[in-house]
Amino acid sequence: MAYVSKTYFLSKPKKAFRFLMDELNVSMNEAQSIIDRRRVSIGGNLLTCKSCDIQGEISVLSYEPKPRGLEPIFETEDFAVFEKPSGIMIHPKKREDAYTLNDEIKSRYGKDANCAHRIDKGTSGLVLVGKNKQSEIALKSLFANRQVRKTYLALVEGKIEKAMMIDEKLKRDLPQSKVRIKVHVDESGKNSQTKITPLEYFDDIDATLIEAEPLTGRQHQIRVHLFHVKHKIIGDIIYGVDEDSVVLFLDNKLDKNQTAQLSGCSRLLLHAHSLQFSYKGVDYEVVSKTDIKTLFYNLAKGL
Repeated sequence: MAYVSKTYFLSKPKKAFRFLMDELNVSMNEAQSIIDRRRVSIGGNLLTCKSCDIQGEISVLSYEPKPRGLEPIFETEDFAVFEKPSGIMIHPKKREDAYTLNDEIKSRYGKDANCAHRIDKGTSGLVLVGKNKQSEIALKSLFANRQVRKTYLALVEGKIEKAMMIDEKLKRDLPQSKVRIKVHVDESGKNSQTKITPLEYFDDIDATLIEAEPLTGRQHQIRVHLFHVKHKIIGDIIYGVDEDSVVLFLDNKLDKNQTAQLSGCSRLLLHAHSLQFSYKGVDYEVVSKTDIKTLFYNLAKGL
């Protein structure tokens, strides 16, 4: 588990935030944040007061990375690029979540290292990481200002014969949807554009390998846009599947075989393939080292 409980005994009264600063070697802001996140208890009772004097047996829930040895594929003094496997989250969303990419990042570069952007749990591929707060802020600014060119590879249902620009507004949380994370094409949504380029058609499985370049950065953008033009990404359990089944999947009530039967594959066939940007006056282009064409074809074939 990424989160572990540690018990301390404080014989003399001390301010709660000062105790955490001393024991965990964190800043005042970080200490106060730990209390705000309900990770400190005294005698089994949650601590909510940051400046109160505390004493006695104190339990602190701490994040401890447990890496599995995933190496970055590219790095500089300020940043690194990891190739995230499908099925792994960027960081834990709840205390019960075990291994995430954060385990590798924090263990290798320290607590101030963070991802500059996100990709979905089911999506594999490149993730850019700032090794310190300054580089994280600078890299996030590049993404916010659309100064990073991102390309993805996906295997989609049906034949796409020519390049297309999908320009459809996207919106989350439509009242009629049972799935909160689901995004919909909707005229009241945010402007969203995705450039699609077909790379190769596989007649035996009636599927096309495509390159997708999102020109905007909406949640699930590539997935929703491709589903909208009737070329669903193979293995997508959120789009093109009835919402009752999606709810079961999100509640972890479907096994891998059931998920594959509903979505067409054991995983989402979407991969973050390349990142192109300029940082401190230097141009970078990082490209995935995975043979996605072969991998996706074999997965779609069930090999």
